[in-house]
Amino acid sequence: MNTQFVAFTDTGSQAGNPPGQDQVLLDTYSNTVVNVAKKVSPSVVQIKVSARSQNNAQSASPGRRPGQSRPGNNDGGTGSGFIISTDGYIITNNHVVAGATKIDVGLPDGREFEATLIGRDPATDVAVIKIYADGLKAIRFADSRQVQVGQIAIAIGNPYGFQYSLTAGVVSALGRTLRSESGRLIDDVLQTDAALNPGNSGGPLVNSNGDVIGVNTAVILPAQGICFAVSSNLAALVAGKLIMEGRVRRGYLGIAGQLINLTERIKQYNQLTIKTGVVVASVEADGVAGNSELLQGDIIVGFNGEPVASVDDLHRLLTDDTIGRRIQLTILRENRQKGVFVVPGELK
Repeated sequence: MNTQFVAFTDTGSQAGNPPGQDQVLLDTYSNTVVNVAKKVSPSVVQIKVSARSQNNAQSASPGRRPGQSRPGNNDGGTGSGFIISTDGYIITNNHVVAGATKIDVGLPDGREFEATLIGRDPATDVAVIKIYADGLKAIRFADSRQVQVGQIAIAIGNPYGFQYSLTAGVVSALGRTLRSESGRLIDDVLQTDAALNPGNSGGPLVNSNGDVIGVNTAVILPAQGICFAVSSNLAALVAGKLIMEGRVRRGYLGIAGQLINLTERIKQYNQLTIKTGVVVASVEADGVAGNSELLQGDIIVGFNGEPVASVDDLHRLLTDDTIGRRIQLTILRENRQKGVFVVPGELK
């Protein structure tokens, strides 16, 4: 095979590029990444878990979780996390610590501590652990609503055990959804091309100021540069609930439902804008949820005034605020629109 070498002329002679401008831009970018590394690295920890089960080692669709065990290793694994308070609270991924009988945390200064599990939320893949140590440096959250496509995104973690590795890229897309291990959709997920690998799970995705914009959680295989992070606003909300209550409360209707297509005739007759609804396959009268007004075969198309086109819509709307409240569902019964009332219970 013949190899050809291409000679490049001085970039300063190209139109629109004053002499040395590219070098200045490169130095500015490099300085930004270097400063972020210095600022954030002291807050990133390595997490080692012991005695994890095989089920918890598996990844969820559509991508593989970039964390913990290598295939076939059931003795434990590693992941990442970051300190959010000087008294030792640490955020990581649920799938990093799920099933662990022992959690050890390694700090950048070489100290190691056994951590206590405060709470975990499989529905958002967020977990909080705590260590008791002095001299901890916390990292700040940014407002993920202000994140823009194309801005710098920097990931710091422990891929394959290589401690405190940094990768840099950009925010590739906003508002993605990701299926969690619990089956629910995680909303408001950031997509980035900052490289993630096994061991990066639970580490921070930060902006050019070194503030957290997301929690690294999954990659698409075998694609290159398609990685996902739970947004900082969602992670902060869930972490707060885990610290205060140990869990995230969600509403429960006590039904089995599935997606159903609505015919044009039904949509026009009932003046519906959605194309699908949720048909009630069964109603579980377990006393947890007040659902006696629902019947098998009803098609749910609205929840407290919000349109319902899928089971994921119901999951999203069944927040802790709905528990114990009388909520009106809009249903189709015998193809005619009707309102019924339910009282969501708490999902256990």
